[in-house]
Amino acid sequence: MIEAGLGRQRSVMNSTSVRARAAALVFASLVSLPAIAAAEGRVAVAAASDLKFALDEIVQAFAKKRPDITVAVTYGSSGNFYAQLSRGGPFDVFFSADVEYTRRLASEGLTVPGSEFVYAVGRIVLWVPRSSRLDPQRGLDALRDPSVRKVAIANPQHAPYGRAAVAALQAAKVYAAVQPKLVFGENVAQAAQFVQSGAADAGIIALSLATAPALAAEGRFWEVPLDSYPRMDQGGVILKRAGDLAAARALREFMLGAESRAVLKRYGFFLPE
Repeated sequence: MIEAGLGRQRSVMNSTSVRARAAALVFASLVSLPAIAAAEGRVAVAAASDLKFALDEIVQAFAKKRPDITVAVTYGSSGNFYAQLSRGGPFDVFFSADVEYTRRLASEGLTVPGSEFVYAVGRIVLWVPRSSRLDPQRGLDALRDPSVRKVAIANPQHAPYGRAAVAALQAAKVYAAVQPKLVFGENVAQAAQFVQSGAADAGIIALSLATAPALAAEGRFWEVPLDSYPRMDQGGVILKRAGDLAAARALREFMLGAESRAVLKRYGFFLPE
């Protein structure tokens, strides 16, 4: 069902008007660019786009504790990163929105043994612009409204948040009605960008983005019930190709520490035991 209508949706989102409206927004910084391989004292990180604001804060805090280590983060889709890393992509640490991707890398012998960990549990919300007449508190059934012409989600073929959105729509028994309206972002941050730009009327996005200052003042949201989509354990791992293993381990430990956990909690992540 996910693939049905994919060609049509891609053509919609590839239109010149959509690109023009979305180009200058806050999430422009999330376009994935090739990262420079880490040397001594440098850690190149591939991170799921739902981490954008939380991880930016964490990296800043880490820099105060370890000014001798430079952390360069590239944000994007976890599935796309997994594909890159499977082919030897130029990253040292991977923070995925789906722990399964880190486990696959470990099973392929591409990670440092014992470095895999779960750092958070993701959550999704229905998000609409503050100016919208749509009441998100009506839940996903609100997306049946004729005024809603486009609904943005991350591409479920390679983005965990997109798969969660589809599962939630199916659980709410509205997928058949909403599917023709779906437009896909390359990652969940781009899906949010489509709504922010006016290219979509509503979106199912990460709670961590909806609560970030860049979006909190611009929209309203409703938390999708946790039992309507698979639990989203988010995992990290150190790649075997890491240029400075000690620096990568230091970042991993900081990500699991109390200071980072407090930041993640503030952005709406559940924390693992």
